[in-house]
Amino acid sequence: MPTTAAPPPITPPRFATARLDALPLEPAYAEEMAAVLADPALYAFTGGEPPAPAALRVRYERQCAGSPDPGERWWNWVLRVREDGEAGGELAGYVQATVRGPRAEIAWVVGTPWQGRGYASEAAQGLAAHLASAGGVRELVAHIHPDHAASAAVAVAAGLGPTEEWEDGERRWAASVTPPLTP
Repeated sequence: MPTTAAPPPITPPRFATARLDALPLEPAYAEEMAAVLADPALYAFTGGEPPAPAALRVRYERQCAGSPDPGERWWNWVLRVREDGEAGGELAGYVQATVRGPRAEIAWVVGTPWQGRGYASEAAQGLAAHLASAGGVRELVAHIHPDHAASAAVAVAAGLGPTEEWEDGERRWAASVTPPLTP
């Protein structure tokens, strides 16, 4: 009798990179994340405006409840910078993935004070590896504004390449990923 793989959990497993802890999103992070996301410059390419803490809490509650589509997982993590290799630093941004079967659409945001330090690239690389190993993902997709060079550089660092496809004025980037070899 064939076995079917269990669907990924609603709450994503945490993961870590060399300098970051990716913690599953919780509504309790809303106030600190509102400060991380407070610079209007973060919305130059995506539109929108900095969220108020109460509105962000409502959004996080909705995201944590999960997709109404049982075949889709909304996996969201906040990024905590480890200080001197120790846990407990400040939040610096987030990564997210909408997982549907073996495909995940990913995104990343790092607050302005933490930009230029390689955190976004590190987080996106960690996310890609984590999704391949823990989430069973084999294809990554991201949508990036054509003028957003920093986000394009993050996509390249995570192994994605530009395609000829466009959606809502953003170029589709994609990559195939393979799970890590197990000894």
